[in-house]
Amino acid sequence: MATEPSTPRVTRRRARTRANLLDAAFAVSAAKGFGRVSIEEVCEAAGYSRGAFYSNFDSLDELFFALYRQRADLIAEQVSGALAQDGPGLDVPAAVDRVTEVLLLDLDWLLVKTDFLVHAARQPAVAAALLEHRARLRAAIADRLARARGHTPLPAVLGDSDAAARAVVAAYDGVTTQLLLDKDVEGARAWLKQLLTALLTDGSGTPPRKG
Repeated sequence: MATEPSTPRVTRRRARTRANLLDAAFAVSAAKGFGRVSIEEVCEAAGYSRGAFYSNFDSLDELFFALYRQRADLIAEQVSGALAQDGPGLDVPAAVDRVTEVLLLDLDWLLVKTDFLVHAARQPAVAAALLEHRARLRAAIADRLARARGHTPLPAVLGDSDAAARAVVAAYDGVTTQLLLDKDVEGARAWLKQLLTALLTDGSGTPPRKG
């Protein structure tokens, strides 16, 4: 009697194929730029056929959004993990140090992301999906800041925790834009640390006092 194929084995093979396609797309896009890459080039770089591509993705847009989501989720984990280490309170200067030490500042990724953001700006459906992802990142940061507010108040000028989270994401966006041009990763980390410290404290590294 014939036995059915092992589902876990098929799943692992499919996951490996998908991961290899994502890695290949990242490498080719970092070298050529999003919009200049074809499905054939991704398949050739990964060592797969077009059939393997279409068994995992419907289009290059879907593949690149999966790539974006993969890296964006990593950044969200890095930021929320660094902010979560102080228990119910929040040691802002120490948290800023942790965030800027672990945060992904990869030039190839920033090139791919920027190309894809420009593409998304002209594609409303893709833009909506990216906005949803950015909203989840902000929500993770805002949730951590909100839970700490009873112990560590934020500067009044920032308003609520959501506004503070928007400021944190805006600081990251600004620093990474500069990084694309000057390629100074260590300088970017130092500048991001200064910006976040100024945003989340009284500017001296000390959280504002209650009352």
